[in-house]
Amino acid sequence: MRIKIDKRNVIIMDIGLRRIINTTLLDNDGIIKKGNFLINKQGDYRISNGDEDVIETIDGSNRLFTRSLQNWHTHMAMILNRSMGEGLPLEEWLQKSIWPVEKKLTKQFVEIGSKAAAAELISTGTTFACDMYFHPEVVGKVISDTGLRGIICGPITDFPFTSNEQDSDSALNQVKNLISQGSSAPERVEYGIGNHSVYACSEETLRKASEISKKTGCKLSIHTSETRQEVADCHASTGMYPIEYLDSIDYFTEGTVCAHCGWVTKKEMRLLASHGAHAVHCPTSNQKLACGGTMSYPAMKEAGVDIRLGTDGAASNNSLDMRAEAKTASLIQRHDHWDARILNPTETWNLATKGSTDWVTWDLDDIRMRPYGKDGRRLLSNLIYSGAKCLDVFVNGEVLRRNGVTESLNEQKVAIELENAITDYYSDI
Repeated sequence: MRIKIDKRNVIIMDIGLRRIINTTLLDNDGIIKKGNFLINKQGDYRISNGDEDVIETIDGSNRLFTRSLQNWHTHMAMILNRSMGEGLPLEEWLQKSIWPVEKKLTKQFVEIGSKAAAAELISTGTTFACDMYFHPEVVGKVISDTGLRGIICGPITDFPFTSNEQDSDSALNQVKNLISQGSSAPERVEYGIGNHSVYACSEETLRKASEISKKTGCKLSIHTSETRQEVADCHASTGMYPIEYLDSIDYFTEGTVCAHCGWVTKKEMRLLASHGAHAVHCPTSNQKLACGGTMSYPAMKEAGVDIRLGTDGAASNNSLDMRAEAKTASLIQRHDHWDARILNPTETWNLATKGSTDWVTWDLDDIRMRPYGKDGRRLLSNLIYSGAKCLDVFVNGEVLRRNGVTESLNEQKVAIELENAITDYYSDI
């Protein structure tokens, strides 16, 4: 599917945030050309003198076009737990608000929560999620059906055990089968293994997960060095910090997703870089749960680590809005390091959209985008720090959202299903 953008004075910010005005495009070899702007299924643009293969024409006069946002750490169905246990410290929050509810989880709950999360992602311009939650087969189907992209990691724990359904071996076997079968949309959705953490998984379980990853090529995802207590406990029991420990047992495979990384030594940063791991910055969740530390972006960058951005679940964040997460990431890094130059708007947006092959549009008529500034030079800062309504979402050449209305699912119906689930099953928690 190809989409032509009509009207002059269209503003497109592609990778690297080059402002492209009056449908002037920079192609891959850097040569400036004039012509029609077309988006193909791979998310690439090309110049054409004709309208061949154009399925839909969009009025771009009131739209800012950008690559879509990417959410590298989610627990999507935890939107069921949004605003539960407000004001509680982490351990009390888990024991009183989260784990009791998760003991009551069913596939139906996970489906409803995942649909609501997908609706929120689409409505806020995000087209990819790396998820870790129960019933991954349900999450994978929702992601596939709604047109999003995702790496769906089945959760593996030895302790704490909350699902009342599977031990770590049976959970690993289930995920292994999902990886073997693949999703119904393999070009967009894949399955992986989500080891919860070094404190919730034994060495044997971690090694088994790594072995499956090495044999199948699936992604590993794990919470790493989220709290100071986690780091201290790991060092007390193993003589190593969490990432050192994972390295010592040969856990890492290419592209392992390490969420949080708030308490990491420089040696561990170098280890992450050597393994090609993705370190996922989740600043809002870390602050809300008062973890006392967030990832050091400058040190990670200096070590050569591939850094991504994630919200964590809606339970510890309240939001899945990656545009807002980008703002928080920029501000907390500047604050923590006493340096206003860190994560300027261009670098922040590149961090939040890294790897995207999809497109979204933002409403230039939204008052929060004013003033544009000469040649639109203020638009990116406005988008990150002030916000704007997401109008259109295109994934793999398909339209998921058009003119501010999501089309790949019924948002109002999903909202009612979510309310009913909370009323019927969660009211006593």
